[in-house]
Amino acid sequence: MSRRRFLQMFALSATVAPTRYLWAAPRDKVIVIGAGIMGSSIAYHMAKRGAQVTLLEKDAPASGTTRTSFAWLDAGEKSPRPYYELNLAGIMGWRRLELEIGSDLPVQWGGTLSWGPIPPDQVAANRKRIAERQAWGYPVREVDAGEIAKLVPGVVTGDVSFGDFCDIEGSIDPVVAATVLTAKAKTLGATLVYPCEITGIDLGPDRIRGVATTKGKFEADYVVIAAGNGTPHIAAMAGLDVPLIESKGILAHSKPLPPLLNRVIRPPGAEFKQNFDGRIVAGQNSGEAGNTRPDAALGRKYLDHLARYMPAAAKAELDYMTLGYRVMPKDGFPIFDRSPKYPNLYVAAQHSGMTCAPIAGQLVSMEVLDQVNVGMLQYYRLARFA
Repeated sequence: MSRRRFLQMFALSATVAPTRYLWAAPRDKVIVIGAGIMGSSIAYHMAKRGAQVTLLEKDAPASGTTRTSFAWLDAGEKSPRPYYELNLAGIMGWRRLELEIGSDLPVQWGGTLSWGPIPPDQVAANRKRIAERQAWGYPVREVDAGEIAKLVPGVVTGDVSFGDFCDIEGSIDPVVAATVLTAKAKTLGATLVYPCEITGIDLGPDRIRGVATTKGKFEADYVVIAAGNGTPHIAAMAGLDVPLIESKGILAHSKPLPPLLNRVIRPPGAEFKQNFDGRIVAGQNSGEAGNTRPDAALGRKYLDHLARYMPAAAKAELDYMTLGYRVMPKDGFPIFDRSPKYPNLYVAAQHSGMTCAPIAGQLVSMEVLDQVNVGMLQYYRLARFA
């Protein structure tokens, strides 16, 4: 999709975004559906605001897309600028959460290092992108093979025609992060219910009264659907169309190793990180998996690819593989919106949920509890799909 077309849709969505408010409803009893990274962040921020939060999860916390995410916190490759700024606010949000929550929420802030032998025209395009991001204030810079070797001791770079490094990016263990946010929401008074599947929505004339589940009925003043790829099914119960498309990704997870990597590295054709528990997580530059099978042979191939660049990882043993289904809106950009018919029903769905979870939780709680339209989210309304 062209940037011009994307900005045209943004302008349209900002013009026609719903502004109908609930004038007299209480503003404190909230149901959040989905306990992945997005739902757990929303629940935490709602509870921090003093809302009476009930967090409903179909299976178990962090058991869906969150569990299978690479969980790279980045903004440097996001365009156009409003989307970049949302992701940058997400990165800064993780810094804020570290201060609020403390050592229970571990984030690896080693930055991101990318390099490879690429054609001259691609080198020029990369330099143009870096210059643009630097003009936006993003601290990414070009690096050569010598600096790469200093940033990652023990690396064998191979041919390098271009490399770049951004020191403010990082990564998280997605399951740990979502679990911590859920636990902190509970300490603030939130209630977690799982396994608990949504079976229906109690629809009034112009507002949602609550939801029906396999664990009974729950009343609410507000309902937020943040159920990942389950969001369209649940939203459809209220006549709301949330268009997502299928997007699969495969990751290999090693058995724990001594510390080798303190940053995300992206050598040619792959991406790697090491969680604090010592496990190497390996993927293929966030590419679409298609019909590829996440079997042990593929996992061994991923880890062998790492060993080409990090000989110290040659003895890495495969522990398990994951096949993840990204939460991918039809046009690739986030969805944050309330229902035009039932304005106390809100949906939140996006790829880059890991990066954006903190800012999404903060801004969604404002849009729901304060019934305002936050400017940073104006571009991501459902009206753009009309």
